[in-house]
Amino acid sequence: MKSNIKDKILVQIQKAGKKSAAGKHLPEWILGIAVLLMLVFSFSRIMWYNYMIPSVDQKEDILLVEPKLLYGLPVDSFHVEENTVRGGESLSDILTDRGVSSQVIDRIAHLPATVFDLRKMKVGNNYTVFYSRDSIRSPLYFVYAENLVNYYQYSLIFDSCKVVPGKNEVTTERKTATGSINSSLWNAMKENNLDPMLAIRLSDLFAWSIDFFAIQKGDHFVVMYDEESVKGEKIGIGMIHAAVFNSSGQDFFAIHFEQEDGQNYFDEQGRSIRKEFLKAPMKLFRISSRFSGARMHPILRIVRPHHGVDYAAPTGTPVYTIGDGVIITKAYQAGGGGNFLKIKHNSVYTTTYMHLSKFAPGIQTGSRVKQGDLIGYVGSTGLASGPHLDFRVFMNGFPTDPLKLKSPPANPVTDQNMSNFKLERDKLIKELKSAVPKVQSK
Repeated sequence: MKSNIKDKILVQIQKAGKKSAAGKHLPEWILGIAVLLMLVFSFSRIMWYNYMIPSVDQKEDILLVEPKLLYGLPVDSFHVEENTVRGGESLSDILTDRGVSSQVIDRIAHLPATVFDLRKMKVGNNYTVFYSRDSIRSPLYFVYAENLVNYYQYSLIFDSCKVVPGKNEVTTERKTATGSINSSLWNAMKENNLDPMLAIRLSDLFAWSIDFFAIQKGDHFVVMYDEESVKGEKIGIGMIHAAVFNSSGQDFFAIHFEQEDGQNYFDEQGRSIRKEFLKAPMKLFRISSRFSGARMHPILRIVRPHHGVDYAAPTGTPVYTIGDGVIITKAYQAGGGGNFLKIKHNSVYTTTYMHLSKFAPGIQTGSRVKQGDLIGYVGSTGLASGPHLDFRVFMNGFPTDPLKLKSPPANPVTDQNMSNFKLERDKLIKELKSAVPKVQSK
């Protein structure tokens, strides 16, 4: 368009020049004014064209503007009300107060509970109502937030009542945490302003190699992990990429690596840190009696062997199986172990859990259990002076000290994956070690 205007100006100047050559002279000042007016007119046309018709780049910018979404719905298209569930308040109460018809409420109440059971709405949880933006403000959607991640969107339109589950986007941020032990791992987390759940994750990760009830002052750790959040609010600990825990001067590594049989954690040599057995069948306890060939029985007052370890804990403390296996005995022994379980793990190892107050739901003779499964609760049934767990391990039918049990590791990194593992290991260990001086200087 710009070039066409320019051509028109040139044509007019040429015509004026021809007329001048033919003897029909125009005053130069008139010709100058005419040219100036034509230039001003063409410039104004160009400016108007640029203002009214966006360029290609401008069009792209307009197309890239995305609406702000809340629970998958465009906020600008609705009037939005956010609130929380109050004590004694049901979904029917909430919707009735907002003008939803009884027919719609009835339809919603009869939606499949397999998606979400409305009776499980919790006091204090958030909900959001989306209304039309017109003067009537009809309620169109109800969204219940089960937590920061999961929500359920209900359509309040009579002909299309339905519930759709959804998830808010979870963002992750790589973090590195360090700490030194002064009293306990839990307190170390608090002293370093770390998420206390990180203590549980670390104790689970190193459960096969470190006795966390025996860690000492000066022990220290470094852990690299993902911190998860929703809309800027922290919701927990994600995957742990790598960790090193120094206990009594020895480094224990956990390197995350994935191969054909799934994701696992390995030490620096590529051996799985997941042993066949947990270090202990309980998470909270104190050892009140150890394995012995001659112990004074606290009730019978006679010396006899004690082929187990007594873990003292309050009645009701959860008890877990230390490894995969099959329950071969579930019984009650009045003059001895009280409620007890015997689990066969393989052709070599069997474990026994005695004096239980009760068994976990579903525990029966012949039941298969996985490592860490809840099997019962601490008690004082049978011949016991107080609540505790008498835990015993048998190897090839002979009693062995549970505290000295050395169980074999799970599958290591395979030969074909070793080169990739070493690359990942070297990178992660370098990052871990770079933070160690910070720990030791504290």
